[in-house]
Amino acid sequence: MDDPAMPFNPHTTIGVCLIRVLISFMLFGVMTTQTYIYYKRFPDDSLKLKALVAFVWYDPVHNIDPTERVRVNRTCDGAHTLCVGHLLYVYTIYDNAHTEGILGRPAPKSYETSVFFYGVIGAIVQGFFSFRIYAFSKKLYLPTLIDVLAFLRLLSTIASLYVGLQMTSLSEYLEQEVWRATASWAIGTTNDLMITSTLVVLLHRRRKDALKRTAALVDQVILWTLGPSSNLRLRVFPAYSRTETGMLMSVTGVISLACFVTMRENFIWFAVFIIEAHIFSNSLLASLNSRETLRAINDQEIALSPIRATHSTIVYNGEPAKMAGVNGDVV
Repeated sequence: MDDPAMPFNPHTTIGVCLIRVLISFMLFGVMTTQTYIYYKRFPDDSLKLKALVAFVWYDPVHNIDPTERVRVNRTCDGAHTLCVGHLLYVYTIYDNAHTEGILGRPAPKSYETSVFFYGVIGAIVQGFFSFRIYAFSKKLYLPTLIDVLAFLRLLSTIASLYVGLQMTSLSEYLEQEVWRATASWAIGTTNDLMITSTLVVLLHRRRKDALKRTAALVDQVILWTLGPSSNLRLRVFPAYSRTETGMLMSVTGVISLACFVTMRENFIWFAVFIIEAHIFSNSLLASLNSRETLRAINDQEIALSPIRATHSTIVYNGEPAKMAGVNGDVV
């Protein structure tokens, strides 16, 4: 039987589960497109960076037996997508005859596994941006703090996986995990805000010393770091892939936490949670792929505003001598 304090509602459980899976597969498609674009555009990137992208996306095929709920050995975004798809299958097909008992029974193993992959993806992406902050600032204290917080959240998801694999009912599990989930989301959201604000501050400092054309590029990077609003005029996929979604990750984390604390009896919080995981993985590829766009903007600025050489002469042995201009021509 379900917990009486947590009544079953098919619209906010199975219905939300269906919607979140559709969105999850859509975002995984965007992630796959971005991965293809990355390998196409940047064949000369380091092997480590290519391996990181492959690990975040890669999805080798393994068999899943729905009667055993899940048996999975995949990595990151593809595995995360597989888990939420399997969860929907169990609830709508395998458990079709008794969906009203969802909250009173253990959740499919794909439920806890998706939480684990969420933690892995988050730790990788936040670690990547902490390295970017170090590259900008050449200081270790903030990147170290970001890495420590990311590691703590990863440990929290591992603990949730361990507890979840032994759950006797979903409602009991959710009640037990309130404090851990709240702490994990609070840590993650704090980290996202720290990453976003630090990048904006560092970029703004560089802007002060930049030339006018370079300042325009820095402004664009700052907008991408904050969110997608500056790119709505672009095509759908490029617009999404050009956003580093810093504020979007933070806002999504806050919404997930608020929904979990106030509405644990339904799956709305889990739907936002699933979307947040895909935003993490897409933000990594967006950051890498945006380099090509910045180069294009830079080249366009140069083409529209060419540097003009000034004619200068000096007198040498009584004769005027010509000097090379900025572009190398003789003036």
